[in-house]
Amino acid sequence: MSFDSILRSILDECGGGIGAALMGVDGIPIEQVQNRGQSGLSEDIGTAGVEFGRILQEIHKASDTLGGGAVAETVVNMARFTLLFRGVDEDTFLVLAIEPDGNLGKARYLMRKQLLAIRREL
Repeated sequence: MSFDSILRSILDECGGGIGAALMGVDGIPIEQVQNRGQSGLSEDIGTAGVEFGRILQEIHKASDTLGGGAVAETVVNMARFTLLFRGVDEDTFLVLAIEPDGNLGKARYLMRKQLLAIRREL
């Protein structure tokens, strides 16, 4: 299964999906998909991953300082869309944008469910 098909399945099945990307922590998108005609996200999903990637690094530092262990998931809820971030390994993470009325619980489940397939492809 390719990264494109894995991301597409998450995006299509989550309900309200706008875009999904597999990103390197260096900010370079490995693969990204978007639903055409979706509103909310003014740039591509890779840009969102880059912009929030720096914030995620700070969250990881704060977690280390507090002894909280690895950060598994981060959710940023905004007026026009929600971004979900899930770590795949030390060097990559998933980012998913969904509409405000999208199914956040199902999106989180699908991201967790596809982690093994993504790790196999890496």
